[in-house]
Amino acid sequence: MSKAEAIESRLGSHFDPLHLDVVDESYMHSSGAGAESHFKVVLVSKAFEGKALLARHRAVNAVVDMNALGIHALALHVFAPAEWNAQQDTESPDCLGGNGK
Repeated sequence: MSKAEAIESRLGSHFDPLHLDVVDESYMHSSGAGAESHFKVVLVSKAFEGKALLARHRAVNAVVDMNALGIHALALHVFAPAEWNAQQDTESPDCLGGNGK
């Protein structure tokens, strides 16, 4: 199992995510592509509702256990569902028609 899969498994079973992306960003660092040392996590969970950002990060770090997996860096983007939905509002504006009315 890759480290990305291990992170996904741990977070998925603990946080019951509405959205989860785990991206290996090692290629952007001196460790190089395939090193599985630097990851970005985007996680949306009801478990984060009413919790401060620091509490969210601590909860994720406790579940992932970077030392056990041998991970150097974990960039966290963690959201409660309402925060995620507000950020994802990308609907196009209503058409005004050919004459601008």
